[in-house]
Amino acid sequence: MAPQPDPFTGDEKLPARAAVVVIGGGIIGTSTALELAERGVDVVLCEKGIIAGEQSSRNWGWCRQMGRDPREIPLIQESMRAWRGMNERVGAETGYRECGILYFCETEDDIATRERWLDEHARPHQLASRMIGAERTEELAPGSTIKFKGALYTENDGRAEPQKAAPAIAQAARRNGAKIFTGCAVRGIEKQAGRVSSVITEKGRIDCDAVVLAGGAWSRRFCTNAKVELQALNVISSVSRSQKLDTGLETSAAGKGFAYRKRLDGSYTVAHGGVSVADIVPDSFRLFFPFLPNLREEWPYLKLRLGTRFLEEARMARQWSLDSVTPFEQVRILNPEPVQWIVAESVRNLKAAFPAFQNIKIAESWAGCIDVTPDAVPVISEVDEIPGFFIASGFSGHGFGIGPGAGKLMADLVTGGPTCVDPTPFRHSRMTDGSKAAMMAEV
Repeated sequence: MAPQPDPFTGDEKLPARAAVVVIGGGIIGTSTALELAERGVDVVLCEKGIIAGEQSSRNWGWCRQMGRDPREIPLIQESMRAWRGMNERVGAETGYRECGILYFCETEDDIATRERWLDEHARPHQLASRMIGAERTEELAPGSTIKFKGALYTENDGRAEPQKAAPAIAQAARRNGAKIFTGCAVRGIEKQAGRVSSVITEKGRIDCDAVVLAGGAWSRRFCTNAKVELQALNVISSVSRSQKLDTGLETSAAGKGFAYRKRLDGSYTVAHGGVSVADIVPDSFRLFFPFLPNLREEWPYLKLRLGTRFLEEARMARQWSLDSVTPFEQVRILNPEPVQWIVAESVRNLKAAFPAFQNIKIAESWAGCIDVTPDAVPVISEVDEIPGFFIASGFSGHGFGIGPGAGKLMADLVTGGPTCVDPTPFRHSRMTDGSKAAMMAEV
């Protein structure tokens, strides 16, 4: 059973015109809409299903600076500033709490890997991340059967509730003047003189000056129909939620084959952290060479699977006219089945590491589709070939924590003002100008 995001009722009457149309009601789309609305921009958000219906309600709920690709660090710093004031800003509970995050180290090699990331990336950006020893690790994560040598620890990292955050942000965007429509798929964009002039939705046309595509796992298919190259493949992440359990473990943490986060209601989100599944689909062959370096890097952690998804993707339209029913209307919510052996292994590993979880009872498990780029860094950029068309997608599993910062950067780009961070690493043109996909592995 998939987690249910907080209910959100969309607006009813589609406007004839807006300055900006945002496509997608996940954490990126709602954050972008909120930023634009707060600046007085006339913005409309269109979501084909429900707000936070897909990966934005299915992720771990971590808001972390620690271990990130260095290209994302300035953006996550911006995002964390937003998260810390988010409940007050939106006037609602997003679940954000500053709990700290631990990456356990079992060997000297583990410590050396974490130290390299600290030296090369964390310290230049003045992150609060630091190495702690075995005694301090035991204080923050008591009762483990594993004698950890230490941990990488960031005390001002946090957690939020994925089922609450995007709906709360959407409500705040609407209070600030945004119009938000659910069950309203955008079929495509129209152009005049080469630039964006309108979008066609299943409910009608909206004239506009700019369009922001924040469609997550659907963004590549939308771009293909628009004849825009977006290199992205989807992977399946499986997660579970326990019943309420008193463990004494407040700090979020990850070890070998397990990760946990305490939730607002006293239950825990549990994930594997060490493995995900990639379905082999037709795009796997189309994008084989761009993704080859990524595949080599992630091979120990990625399980390839050939199954029904190949035929489902092959049958799904890649091109359509704007007066036709689209894949976005045929599949309102992507709802993949969790990979049960991954769920079971994560729980087993957690119980072995922490006896406090011996009596854990899993209330539900689910899976989500994560859109991944060849370099595992998102696209947050205008498309050079179509002025007025912007993409905020390909967050590669990092989108929830980084969402508020990404929304701010996208709003900066759309409005043409100074940007909160350097947008160069996130430019769309890196996929079309021959730039080599540089993998900078997280830790």
